[in-house]
Amino acid sequence: MVARLGRPVLERRRPPPRGSRHTNPALADTYQRIVEESERAARTREDRIDAARRIWREGFVAEEILASLARPVPDGSGGQHRGLLCGGDLAAWRANYEEPVSLTYADHTVHKTGPWGQGPVFLQQLRLAEALGIGDLDTFSAEFAHRVTEAAKLAFADREAWYGDPVFVDVPLTELLGEAYAEQRAALVDGGVSTELRPGSPDGDRPFVPGPYLAGETPLDRLSGEPTASRGVGQRGDTCHLDIVDAAGNMVSATPSGGWLHTSPVIESLGFPLGTRGQMFWLDPRSPSVVAPGKRPRTTLSPTLVTRGGEAVLALGTPGGDQQDQWTFTCFLRIMHAGMNLQEAIDAPMFHGNSFPSSFYPREMAPGELVVEPRLGVQAMVDLERRGHRVVVADDWSLGRLAAVARDPATGELRAGADPRACQGYAAGR
Repeated sequence: MVARLGRPVLERRRPPPRGSRHTNPALADTYQRIVEESERAARTREDRIDAARRIWREGFVAEEILASLARPVPDGSGGQHRGLLCGGDLAAWRANYEEPVSLTYADHTVHKTGPWGQGPVFLQQLRLAEALGIGDLDTFSAEFAHRVTEAAKLAFADREAWYGDPVFVDVPLTELLGEAYAEQRAALVDGGVSTELRPGSPDGDRPFVPGPYLAGETPLDRLSGEPTASRGVGQRGDTCHLDIVDAAGNMVSATPSGGWLHTSPVIESLGFPLGTRGQMFWLDPRSPSVVAPGKRPRTTLSPTLVTRGGEAVLALGTPGGDQQDQWTFTCFLRIMHAGMNLQEAIDAPMFHGNSFPSSFYPREMAPGELVVEPRLGVQAMVDLERRGHRVVVADDWSLGRLAAVARDPATGELRAGADPRACQGYAAGR
């Protein structure tokens, strides 16, 4: 790479060769300027951090972003349009803390994001697991995969019907996570396979039911902006996930992802692309996640923290779009009920369903489709097909990008595991 006019430019317009150095002087200049301006503006560390945030919201960073957004750019419609953000949007934004949504399960408390994300889906699945007795099943069996998949369909249908930014939407979360509601919903799960999208009515209101956007039959489905795992067996790119624990018991689970290079507008003068999670808004006014000024899109980003007796004991998660709260959920059940250590639970054969709308345009769904790794076993796959699942056999070691850390409160021992799939995950300690 060489820098011209502060911008990174590819030499001879070709990708850099393997083993060469890839530099981004524009981004380095951006960070350096933020440091210098914040140091001039304040003396203490806390005040300098606040100053740096103001620079992002109202200073030169915001100015460059707004200048870029003022220029029309091509989009999926085939035309050119300007961005929707304005200076007031940037200036009004603040990072904040919020209480997680939590649920007690098997003497542990599981903490997830609020319903502005899909995190409570994991908790709804836990309630359904209790009602269906999933914890008593062999986690490698067809019965386990069947009940987990059918329960997930119900929870994800509720995601479409009810989840949205709680600042704008009255999400009936207490009812959705209630034991009585889970018992009612669990009664819908039997030995057969559902191909319907069946949200419930926890507060008596009529749920939003999106149209059947069937895979392969949806207009413009080739223009999907989804960056992550495909509905079938492929992998086109992905989010990031990390879990961290220290000797004092502090634990972090984070899924930091906001944009992807191949569809995100790059602010060349700053050296980075804009986040594009706004694509996850709905345009249907009936949806609780319909686009609105100042509203957060309902993302798929879904880290997981687990405590016991008030102490952090487990953090886990994965990239994977709509698969995040399917892969992580199955891994969690194997840790809790099958006596597996972190690495064993991560390595175990994985599966996921596609019977609900994708969070990404064009929101395809494939009713009855169940994607499995063949290591689940021929007999289990035959049994699943006999029940009515449309089994799609993926490659071995292809479903999941899981990571996890744990701490034993009694001994202080720290543990970690990372997914060998795609050769992208690492577990490290010091």
